Amino acid sequence: MEEKIKIIKDLSIEEREEIFVDIARILEGTAREAFVEGDRRFAALSANMAEAIRINADELARDDVRNAERVLQQASTMISHFNAVHPYRMMSHALH
Repeated sequence: MEEKIKIIKDLSIEEREEIFVDIARILEGTAREAFVEGDRRFAALSANMAEAIRINADELARDDVRNAERVLQQASTMISHFNAVHPYRMMSHALH
């Protein structure tokens, strides 16, 4: 993830937008896992950030590269925080 943030300046607009969609997908996955594990606040925060990134991916890819880097860094930090707190990933889950 860090290497994508570093090279974002050199990417085309379409490639940047694809990175934002990918990071939104990862955030949605961590939101699901956090929800299943009972961390509803982190799940809501992660899901909201994923939605905001997905909705604004086109603008983020086209506008100022520094802002795009900042958004990617914040998303990466959230994912890293979740991975540090939950080092063992769930293999499957069911909601009732």
